[in-house]
Amino acid sequence: MANFNFNKVMLGGRLTADPELKTTANQIPVVSFSIAVNRNYRSKDTQQQQADFFNVTAWRATAEFVSRYFRKGSSIFIVGTIQNRSWTDQQGIKRYATDIVAEDVQFVDSRGESPAASQQSYAPDAYAAPAYSNQVGTAPNFEEIKTDDDLPF
Repeated sequence: MANFNFNKVMLGGRLTADPELKTTANQIPVVSFSIAVNRNYRSKDTQQQQADFFNVTAWRATAEFVSRYFRKGSSIFIVGTIQNRSWTDQQGIKRYATDIVAEDVQFVDSRGESPAASQQSYAPDAYAAPAYSNQVGTAPNFEEIKTDDDLPF
């Protein structure tokens, strides 16, 4: 039997609180936050909805991106992996946690709809696509076609 290992998760939901950026002892940025994801189910004759809550951790540039542009209530789309952790607490009890480690994070809300939009203005930086300017006086070199008969197709 082939060795098959695959760990990938995609979640879309809303942040339950403002993300808080921290750094490790080695100065690596990290942010932990929770998202609520609504799940629909049918109960007897009615359609019901219940929220599931997932703990998410993002590292480095992804952590900085989340802390800069997302706030409580922001819609967010996350692609990442599931990670199980275990530790022994101060009372000697073995504890377990399951987290989502975000690899890719994307906006879902438009800039005007996001709770972060009213709190923070958008300014292009290293996380944004480069701004392209159309230089004055440079026109594309297009051939003018006077009638449809001259079209090559």
